[in-house]
Amino acid sequence: MAEPQAPVAVSGNVMFYKNPQPLTKETHDKFGVKQVDKPFEFMAEQHFLPLTAPEFGAAAASFPIIFAGEDRSPLAVMGIRSGENLFVKEGQFEQDFYMPAFARRYPFVLASDQANDRFVVCVDESAECVTNKAPQQKFFEGADTSQFTQEAFQFLQNFERDRQATEQMINTFKELDLFEQKEMNFQGQNPDGSPAERQKIADYFAITEERLKSLPAEKLKEFTDNGYLAVAHAHMVSLGNWQRLVNMTLRRANNVPAPAPAKKAPAKKKPAAKKKK
Repeated sequence: MAEPQAPVAVSGNVMFYKNPQPLTKETHDKFGVKQVDKPFEFMAEQHFLPLTAPEFGAAAASFPIIFAGEDRSPLAVMGIRSGENLFVKEGQFEQDFYMPAFARRYPFVLASDQANDRFVVCVDESAECVTNKAPQQKFFEGADTSQFTQEAFQFLQNFERDRQATEQMINTFKELDLFEQKEMNFQGQNPDGSPAERQKIADYFAITEERLKSLPAEKLKEFTDNGYLAVAHAHMVSLGNWQRLVNMTLRRANNVPAPAPAKKAPAKKKPAAKKKK
């Protein structure tokens, strides 16, 4: 169980979090969260978000799921241009799509306290929704954590459990050499209708049907029983969403208003001609 009360030094960087601090009654007794006009502005510039294996089924209908880097980290691709999350508009998340748990846990996060071999619950004190002035949901009620905070703790524990299970699954996939390097390219059109220059959107790793089929029957049965096969298929289905991202990018680019034309300086009036006497 993650404990909120023991102070611990927090180090390292986590996406979104600017000032994560251990949640303690002594420091945060009057703190809580409030509603803000743009609750998801914090993720507006992140075009990749981490995913856990149990999320693949729901996420596959919304965006591509890829594996990246040496660790083959699973990522939800939420934009094809750096600094642009296509699913966040004016600080609101598009409700028709899946939001990764990595974002839903904000402003809470677990920090590893290696000295005491445990996790400590932290809160981002710089989050816009966090306040110590009449919060709508308090972190503490009386001597104990509030119902709101207890539910957040449970969510963090579930997320950490899923993250560790995902790491184990990825290690299995790596041992079986199921990953294949891929790249995604996009070719649009110039204003005159001619093909534009081909652009690479992403380099990534993917699981292919061919490599799955090469596994022994007993391993495929094992994958069916432990859910790994469903995860792999959800990943492969999700790759059909690349075109959705391209279309969303083009629509967003076309909706950007053109810059206003530069104003011309007013013409100077010529002095009136003098009449001859």
